[in-house]
Amino acid sequence: MNEKILIIGPAWVGDMVMAQSLFKLLKQRQPRVQIDVLAPAWSLPLLQRMPEISAGLEMPFTHGQVALLERYRLGKMLRAQYRQAILLPNSFKSALVPFFARIPQRTGWCGEMRYGIVNDLRHLDKERYPLMVERFMALGLSAGESLPKEYPLPQLTFSQESQAGVLAIHQLEYPQRPVLALCPGAEFGSAKRWPETYYADVANAKLAEDWDVWLLGSAKDREIADNIMQLTEQRCVNLAGRTSLVDAVDLLSLAAGVVSNDSGLMHIAAALKKPLVVMYGPTAASFTPPLHSQAKVLSLALECQPCFKRVCPLEHHRCMLDLKPAQVLSVISEWGS
Repeated sequence: MNEKILIIGPAWVGDMVMAQSLFKLLKQRQPRVQIDVLAPAWSLPLLQRMPEISAGLEMPFTHGQVALLERYRLGKMLRAQYRQAILLPNSFKSALVPFFARIPQRTGWCGEMRYGIVNDLRHLDKERYPLMVERFMALGLSAGESLPKEYPLPQLTFSQESQAGVLAIHQLEYPQRPVLALCPGAEFGSAKRWPETYYADVANAKLAEDWDVWLLGSAKDREIADNIMQLTEQRCVNLAGRTSLVDAVDLLSLAAGVVSNDSGLMHIAAALKKPLVVMYGPTAASFTPPLHSQAKVLSLALECQPCFKRVCPLEHHRCMLDLKPAQVLSVISEWGS
């Protein structure tokens, strides 16, 4: 019997981390199953830190690109390899490769007119599956089957060798003092970002207590990180825009704790089981929480929350501005207690 399943992976870092719960669930139920993930190139090194995955396959299309002929060619190349495909995105185009590959069972939620293209079509009950991770895992079960009472949570792997390697690449010594990792960016948009001045206040407080502070983020976060560096008199280690995603995994594995917006790096920190403080503004922990018992969520209860907008539609950004650095420092003070 063909024991291979193809997962069509999500396009966001945090979503890919949460998808590991599905991969774990599949392996728990079917230990011999081989799981391949078709996903954007950036995610392939991350998938290598998930032992449940047999192979990561590069999705050779940009986000939003239809590329019908290219999808047909890829699907044809994948024929006769898989017994099932599980589609995590809800778009029509994400269903095309499994359809062209003639995979017998193509499982996904009812999305953009996918009738016939997805032949194991599920209708989402949002009350039954309020969390994104639950919606991912439900696709690994038979229709209507209940989720396990205890979810298998994401847990990325690292090693002393991988830690040593990333420290050498970035010319860093092995930490002799506790490291606070700050993740001030958010790919989704400015509304999700806690103010950089607040991050600087937290950094200055911990620097005064003989902590080291590392700033992590993508190239898009360099300006934010540079501003924090100025506000902390250049005393942090600025790694924003200098690391690959897998570098960030190993660097975060060395941190004593993490402060972050609702972002992909936050989900990585949670999957590394790090003490974690997360500020939620326009998004909701009731949908995409950090999947880790030592994570502390800080969020207000404003009437306008959650709006799920990239930019504050009311132009006051109170959902983030009213969360003060003292609240974050109070949580950090409890770490290790």
